[in-house]
Amino acid sequence: MSGSRMPSLWILVSLLPLLGGCATRPINPPLTQADPSVGYRFETRQARDRNKENLVILAFSGGGTRAAAFSYGVLEFLRRTEVVGPQGNKVRLLDAVDVITGVSGGSFTALAYGLYGDTLFDNYEQRFLKHDVQGEIIARTLRPSNWGKLGSTGWGRSELAAGLYDEILFNGATFGDLDRGQGPLILASATDISTGSRFVFSQRVFDVVCSDLNAVRLSRAAAASSAVPVVLSPVTLNNYGGTCKTITPDWVKPFLDSDNPPRPAARAIRSLKAEQGFRDSAQRPYLHLVDGGVSDNVGMRSVLDALEVLEALHDAGQPSPVDSARRIIVIIVNSLSSPPTNWDKSESPPGTLDVLLKAAGAPIDAFSYEAVELLRDTAARWKNLRRIRNSAAYAANQDPAVAAALRVPDAEVYAIDVSFPMLKDKAEFAYLNQQPTSFVLPAEAVDRLRAAAGTILMDSPEFKRLLKDVGARVVPAPPLVHAAEPL
Repeated sequence: MSGSRMPSLWILVSLLPLLGGCATRPINPPLTQADPSVGYRFETRQARDRNKENLVILAFSGGGTRAAAFSYGVLEFLRRTEVVGPQGNKVRLLDAVDVITGVSGGSFTALAYGLYGDTLFDNYEQRFLKHDVQGEIIARTLRPSNWGKLGSTGWGRSELAAGLYDEILFNGATFGDLDRGQGPLILASATDISTGSRFVFSQRVFDVVCSDLNAVRLSRAAAASSAVPVVLSPVTLNNYGGTCKTITPDWVKPFLDSDNPPRPAARAIRSLKAEQGFRDSAQRPYLHLVDGGVSDNVGMRSVLDALEVLEALHDAGQPSPVDSARRIIVIIVNSLSSPPTNWDKSESPPGTLDVLLKAAGAPIDAFSYEAVELLRDTAARWKNLRRIRNSAAYAANQDPAVAAALRVPDAEVYAIDVSFPMLKDKAEFAYLNQQPTSFVLPAEAVDRLRAAAGTILMDSPEFKRLLKDVGARVVPAPPLVHAAEPL
């Protein structure tokens, strides 16, 4: 959602008087029994992973086509980049990815890669990145034949958009298709507009609402994740929470069932309690979801929650889902743009619409920055405490309290920031920073966003540190070749 500069035509569409009519939104089916050992969730994907020592996470931010193209550029770089390990074994970086979180524009790239794998690189540019998605949604909204549907209960502009996303990108695929695939876990997120809390399309969350995620179309998840408030309508899900037999995962229980839960875990506890609020389907039979950027525009809350859970359970001597990880590698692909204004050069204040958009975007942008810094702070704190624990001065320690204070996870955390300010070419930074948050961009902008992502990642000091620590080197790759324009 980042940097929400919406064209005036979008606002016209959002205020279009709608006629009554008849259309039925898709209904997510109920579950009678939730089984934590099956379904599209981290634990079931992790069980298939042969390398449990490295946990590689990509976090794709919101930002319309700007975000979709920028995150796609990272996938392209990882695809064409091989590293050679100490024993001479070649590994393609993209094959090492375990989890991709996606918000708003970034959710399209994440979900599409989860569905198509390598075949995505054959036609994603033309099918989505260089397609006038925004213009098509507006045209369909203004089409009189759709006005009746748009006036139906629960069937709004986002359902219309989801239909378009199926036509041009997802082809009716569901999370069941992702579950049967072999790719990384894709976690698209939206925002529960009633509470402002994050809603992640994972079977663990759908267990709480007693519904089967595998039956949900990817297009609806993308539509919910990118449903900019007012401009697009909320996506509505049926909530059956409290009507099925559920088993709370063992790692969750200490945070919900105790008056003195393991710490530090403030954010994780808040997120878990917010999810538990979905159990009250008697009072909340429906959930209305809007743009994931409202609650987390960089897709980092799930990552930060997971690290809190890992640290808190480790301190309490209890197991967590990621205990086997010795390296946690997080590549934050943040397409946040902050174009400068000339407001302060004039005595006249900015207009009402400018003020509203800035006021809405400022908290989102602030948390985007904070999330990356919190990850770096966690990495630094764990590393410093491990240094003390492994020092000669600590070797003679007999105090259990000191030992407890130094009980942190052994995993080394790498926080790799891929964002516009990391570009060394300031002219290129200025160009990319001016690209709007919309679902249509010039082909040149799409290509320059893709190229910049790889450049930033290759130049990243943290990425270079990772390669050095694992004793790997990058194999030179052929230059990026753009797909041919359609005739």
